[in-house]
Amino acid sequence: MDTNDFDFVLPEDLIAQHPMPVRSESRLLVLDRSKDCLEHVHFYDLIRFLEPGDLLIANDSRVIPARLFGVKEGSGAAAELLLLRPMAEQGTWETLVRPGRRLQPGHRILFGDGRLSADIIATGAGGTRQIRFSAYGDHLDELLHELGEMPLPPYIREKLDDPLRYQTVYAKEKGSVAAPTAGLHFTPELLELLKQKGVDILFITLHVGLGTFRPVQSDRIEEHHMHEEWYRVDPDVIEAIVKTREAGKRIVSVGTTTVRALESAWLLMEEQGMLPDREHLPQDAVTGFTDIFIYPGVPIRATDALITNFHLPKSTLLMLVSTLTGKERLMQAYETAVEERYRFFSFGDAMLIL
Repeated sequence: MDTNDFDFVLPEDLIAQHPMPVRSESRLLVLDRSKDCLEHVHFYDLIRFLEPGDLLIANDSRVIPARLFGVKEGSGAAAELLLLRPMAEQGTWETLVRPGRRLQPGHRILFGDGRLSADIIATGAGGTRQIRFSAYGDHLDELLHELGEMPLPPYIREKLDDPLRYQTVYAKEKGSVAAPTAGLHFTPELLELLKQKGVDILFITLHVGLGTFRPVQSDRIEEHHMHEEWYRVDPDVIEAIVKTREAGKRIVSVGTTTVRALESAWLLMEEQGMLPDREHLPQDAVTGFTDIFIYPGVPIRATDALITNFHLPKSTLLMLVSTLTGKERLMQAYETAVEERYRFFSFGDAMLIL
């Protein structure tokens, strides 16, 4: 499949530079596949479209202050570090460094007048660096929160007054370098109203890496390879999915990261001979690193409806969403969104695909 088929023209002024004053007041474009129609509402209207017994599953990963500014030991030259994901050994991370040519294995970067240091220990794929911090565990967490900055996407050029607006209200498990943005529209009040209506709400964890948002560079999307991201799906989520399906209700995923975590868990269970049903439910969490890439032709088994933001041209996220809708239908919806001046990307508006 041609990567250019997922390209579209987006006026720059539609790229949202800041979140809405109230999260749930974002606009919501509802794409109903059964009726083949679009409806323009607001995110707080979501409650109209979900039914008692539906299961809403969201990603509770929390964004960490993953961007660090320091100096190279010895020369004092400015150095920047962006954390991508933790490695197996405590205190070691896969990172991006700047300037890359001047930061090689054997070099050390100092942060906060030396209160934290990072030794570059290896070069990885795509110009990444493996580094080892001088701290780990809770001590490293404290130093990152003191010295680090929130890694906003490069297309957001305005300063964020409140860093919590780049966190979902249910963010809990620390580890993402980018927010699972489809969840940014929820408020505690809206979640409570959904519960009162009878919608079940559960959470998975997938720590979002920058690779999720990078455009596909190859001409054919089948040649693209995703970066690995860590995920966890607990047994109660899998059991709830089975019961929801048996009751004829819908699995509503919040964001593409949730879809990817659920599909990764399903594939792993199938490989281990645990086809998910009442007689084959796992006793432990299904967890690991996934590089799953979902695009048209790849089946989606554990999601019936999707809440998602508007994504970048040629992105893997756009390709995943088109797997549910069909490419032509999704690109037509995006054309309408541009005409109706919806706000795009991380702080933009949302879609509901039914």
